Amino acid sequence: MSSATAFLKNHVFHGVKFQFQPLQPIRRWIDALEVNDPRLAHRIARFVPAQCPFERDVVLFGRTVAHIPPMCKLNPLYDEVVGLRFRALCFLADECGEDISAWI
Repeated sequence: MSSATAFLKNHVFHGVKFQFQPLQPIRRWIDALEVNDPRLAHRIARFVPAQCPFERDVVLFGRTVAHIPPMCKLNPLYDEVVGLRFRALCFLADECGEDISAWI
């Protein structure tokens, strides 16, 4: 047994499964973004849709024949982006006193 193998066997966290998460730094960056500028908040609210634009009902002769589910959940950063939009809307409503009903 090589010295590297012996080192790994003795120093690896036993029972902890290592997960490779290349998007974790981007997730942390998005979660750490503070919305404190009205122009930025408006841009975020405009850029991030309120609902998934890909979700559709396929209707033929007045009957729904298929439903295309929301594809946005396939985006690995979906939760962080939606949270950022929520923070932007909260900033506009709470700090700026704007009516955000048009954004919802």
